[in-house]
Amino acid sequence: MIIDATNLVMGRIAAFAAKKALVGEKVDIINCEKAIVTGSRKHLVERYHHQRDRGGPFHGPFIPRKPSLLLKHVIKGMLPHKQEKGLDALARIKCHVGVPKELEGKKTENPTKAGVEKLETTKYITLQELSFGLGAR
Repeated sequence: MIIDATNLVMGRIAAFAAKKALVGEKVDIINCEKAIVTGSRKHLVERYHHQRDRGGPFHGPFIPRKPSLLLKHVIKGMLPHKQEKGLDALARIKCHVGVPKELEGKKTENPTKAGVEKLETTKYITLQELSFGLGAR
């Protein structure tokens, strides 16, 4: 299954992908940098900075800066990643920035009720903007 994350809410994509991976399906998420996170830019960047700076250099929490790894981190939180079935499900999920050559031209599937048009608020940023706020290059 291939999910195009363009203009889809990050948490809803993560929940959908986690459920599919637990069932046993292989999930590829493309265009991770175009997924959105609801909330004001200032508040979200401050929240993630606080979450990242809480730990030390050798003990967590370790918050990634790349959009694809940030999305995978959110998906990991929705899986029982300390059990074998959760680890297997996490291994079946691949997040990509952009569209890789092996997935070009293939049919994508989008979860219902995950689009930006379903939001009641107009305050949101993309994962790419959030990553740049966290210091990604």
